[in-house]
Amino acid sequence: MYTWIVLALALWFCVGDGLIHAEGGLIARVGQSGEFLELEQSNGQVLKDYLPLYRAGGVRYFSVGVGLEERQAQYPPFLLKLVFTAGGKPYLAGVDVTIQPAKGEAITISREQVEGPWLFVDLPPGTYDISATYGEHQQALKGIKVVGGKQKTVHLRWTEDTGPTVRVPNE
Repeated sequence: MYTWIVLALALWFCVGDGLIHAEGGLIARVGQSGEFLELEQSNGQVLKDYLPLYRAGGVRYFSVGVGLEERQAQYPPFLLKLVFTAGGKPYLAGVDVTIQPAKGEAITISREQVEGPWLFVDLPPGTYDISATYGEHQQALKGIKVVGGKQKTVHLRWTEDTGPTVRVPNE
């Protein structure tokens, strides 16, 4: 009987801690150096994690959304959020992305930097053409308007999960 009480109390403490953790949520802020995001618990608990913040030219971007905590976090107000899905999977990572502004150079983001299904890009307001490649399949969207002060969310969906293609050289 004593063992059951100890197990019940241990389970209660574990579940209780998980609920406090889940209720608090995470807030992401750009770190002082500008090279990473700090994830911090919003309920006052000190829990810090760091995510890389990349740059292409003058544009910053980061990729997240793998775990439940990341999907519930509050992120900096980057104007473009891309969401990747394929087949029956709700989330997809490892996507190559090119963002072409109406004027200027294209922003190229490699699949190695897209570690989650969400890609946040700190673009200036304007109109953009976006192409994304997963495996050998490409999605292309033209004329995506990004307005200052309002985040634009764009979903890119592939009908099936073909996975990234790995080419093996002939022996």
